[in-house]
Parts: sequence; structure tokens; C-alpha cells
Amino acid sequence: MEEGKEDMSFRKVVRQSKFRHVFGQPVKNDQCYEDIRVSRVTWDSTFCAVNPKFLAVIVEASGGGAFMVLPLNKTGRIDKAYPTVCGHTGPVLDIDWCPHNDEVIASGSEDCTVMVWQIPENGLTSPLTEPVVVLEGHTKRVGIITWHPTARNVLLSAGCDNVVLIWNVGTAEELYRLDSLHPDLIYNVSWNHNGSLFCTACKDKSVRIIDPRRGTLVAEREKAHEGARPMRAIFLADGKVFTTGFSRMSERQLALWDPENFEEPMALQELDSSNGALLPFYDPDTSVVYVCGKGDSSIRYFEITDEPPYIHFLNTFTSKEPQRGMGSMPKRGLEVSKCEIARFYKLHERKCEPIVMTVPRKSDLFQDDLYPDTAGPDAALEAEDWVSGQDADPILISLREAYVPSKQRDLKVSRRNVLSDSKPAGYSRSGVSTATAITDIPSGNLAGSGEAGKLEEVMQELRALRVLVKEQGERISRLEEHLGRMENGDT
Repeated sequence: MEEGKEDMSFRKVVRQSKFRHVFGQPVKNDQCYEDIRVSRVTWDSTFCAVNPKFLAVIVEASGGGAFMVLPLNKTGRIDKAYPTVCGHTGPVLDIDWCPHNDEVIASGSEDCTVMVWQIPENGLTSPLTEPVVVLEGHTKRVGIITWHPTARNVLLSAGCDNVVLIWNVGTAEELYRLDSLHPDLIYNVSWNHNGSLFCTACKDKSVRIIDPRRGTLVAEREKAHEGARPMRAIFLADGKVFTTGFSRMSERQLALWDPENFEEPMALQELDSSNGALLPFYDPDTSVVYVCGKGDSSIRYFEITDEPPYIHFLNTFTSKEPQRGMGSMPKRGLEVSKCEIARFYKLHERKCEPIVMTVPRKSDLFQDDLYPDTAGPDAALEAEDWVSGQDADPILISLREAYVPSKQRDLKVSRRNVLSDSKPAGYSRSGVSTATAITDIPSGNLAGSGEAGKLEEVMQELRALRVLVKEQGERISRLEEHLGRMENGDT
């Protein structure tokens, strides 16, 4: 009988999982990106963003802020004169590739602005100084940038002014300003699966779940982690929240929470007593969370399941060098033929090193169980649909035929002439309005912004402006005529 008991307990320990043998491997040296001077700014962002076309890394820049954008195949030594994206006047703190266009990237900076950039199809041949759009609304440095997962052109930024702003990049409009929900510095922001909510981790030790369109707090957990060091909170696909933080004794912790019952964590694990912030990367297709500590030389990974203890340690990838930052490749950029389930881009002081996570399989056929349909590059909603209250899950694609990217469309910003706003929507940094044409405003846009009542007022203002433009046009014609006569010596 005793033997049977022992056998049972042993079986419990060895949990069946297809991810138990996932192993990480750095690529060969010639597949790294060498001689990149990674930013030294003290901010706990990943400093790196990657998609199936490009690798972007925030770099040291004198007299401003810059990041480098490299085509993925441009490995080896990067020339010191290689062009950068360098329009910010202060250090860049965070960057994020648009999930719906692999040539569009947003950046947040110490100069209090958010900029959105269109990268040429084959990469940069000269420095890029002109963003497609500059979004101005924060009063302190902007440390967090994250695109909406399913609605086109919706971008969230969070600043050291403790304000979260949500923008429609396609019209350069500020859609929502959430300025009273965080009493202290926001450490990170994470959208849920369909972008109807986001969660934040804050310096006041609270994890909050927020409905951005209503501007309301849906749930809050105070002291999610007791320690004073930075926390992170991310949404999982099923609506649970995974957090990393520190205990009162400064030990690093992981926890899993059910927002329906925020009182107690579903699971809480202590890791070690290092002091680098833990950056979690989550793969909704495999339910694996990869945890990378800033300054660590390892990546630990865990499988999240529905049964206790919920967080199952899988393995640790260890290397000699500490990491300054880390980027994670979207699923559609992985090599399915090699059973690659994740690829990280680890930043050293002077280089970026890809690390490939693989499930060992004997067969080289497509592995359905490793690659369920995954989020593709098409937006499920337009920004206006989302503002009007619609939600949609990501549009999924199969990786069976290996992902083939569609032609990217350029990001065009159509400035709306929202005259009832306090500052013109078409304001550009030079101070010159870029809203050149005055056109009728469809009432739907105003209604969406809650301004239907002002429609008549705006229309009157428009009519008055039209008259003014006509008068000025006539006056200019008269002056030009007069000038012409003077030049001909007629007067």
C-alpha cells in the first residue's frame, strides 16, 4: 500500500505537458546584431520591439532621443553611421510596433510627446526625423506606449504625470484622458484580449482594471505585492491577471489573480532575491509566460493552467551576460518548421542576441497543437467602431502554410477640423495648422465624441469661417492685382 502511495505522489510531481521540454538556444554569433549602443536611460521598459519585418532598439543618442530600426536580416556588425529614427528632443523611453501594420511604430519620450513613424518598406537609408504624427497631451515624460490589440489606429500612452491617454492616430485626436485614476507613477499597462479593458500596475502598489471608454475603475487590488520595488501586471487571454513584484523582504514574486475575486491571489510564488524588475512576456496560444529580469542573465518560463497550483515552472534559459532589455517576436514571425514557439531579442550593452525557444519534436510536419490559429495583422475594428462601444476579438490566421505578409498600407493621418476643441486638431509642431481644408463634419464623429449638441454651433462657426475665407480670398486677389500693377510700373 505504501508503495502505491509513493507512486501516486511521484506521478503528481511529473506533470504531463508538451512544453516541459522547451529549450532556449542563442543563435550563432553571425546572426546577432553587433555594435549597437543600447540606451543607458534608467527606465524599466523593454528598450526593444520586434515584428516579422524589423527589429527596433532604443539607442544612446547625443542631444535628443533615437532608436534604431533594422530589417531582421541585417545581422552582423551595424555601422556606426547607420541611420536612426531621431525626431525626439529627449531620450526615448518606450517603443511599440503597430500590430496591424508592420511598418508603423510609436515612441514615447522624455520630451513629453508621443510620435508615430512610418518606416520605409526596406528599412532606413537616411535618418528619419519627421514622424507621421506628433501626439501632444502629456505634461511629463511618456514612459509607456501600447497599441490597442484589435482596433486600428488606437494607441495608449501613459506618462509620469500619472495620466493615461488614448489616441486615434488616424485623426491625431485625443479620444480619452484618464487623469484621476492613478495617484502615483504607472509602471505598466496591459490591454485585455479584445481591448475592452486594460490593467495597470502603479507605484502605490495597486493593480487596477480600467474601462477606458467609461473612464471607470472596474476592480482594484491594493498591495498586490508588498514590496516597494516596481511591479508589472498583464492580462491573460481568459481575463485572469498575472503580476510580478517584490515581497516585503525584497524577494521577487509572481502571482495569478482572478479579477472577479481580487482578495486572494490564485497562486503566489517566490523566485529569488535579485533586485531587477521582472518583465513578463505572455503567449496566449500556449499559455506560457516568460519572465525576464532586467539585469538577470536568465529567462524563466511557466505554464499557466486551470488547475492548482496554476503557475507551473517549466525551465530556465541561462546565459553568461546580463540583459539590458528584451523584445519578443509575434507568433506570425516564428519558424513553424523548426517547432519554434517563441523568439526573444536580448539586449546586451553593445549588441542584440536572438534567443530561440523550441519544443523538440521528431517530425518536421506542421504541429497543430503547438500552433493554434493566432492573431493576424488585420484589425478587427476601426477606431470609430471601438469608440462607439463595439468590441471584437483579434482576427486569427493559421500558420500552417507559414505566414505570408500582406501589402502594408501607409498610415495616413486625416486631420479633422474639430473647431469646438480648445486646441486645433491639426496642430503640428511647427505651430502651423495642417488642417487645410474646411469641410462639413459628419455628425457621427461628433456624436461619437459626445458633442452632438454642439453640432449647430459648429455649423454656424463653419459658415462664418467660409464667409471669412471668401473675403480673405478676394482681398488677396485685390492685393495681388495691385502688386502686379506696381511691378509693371502702372501705379
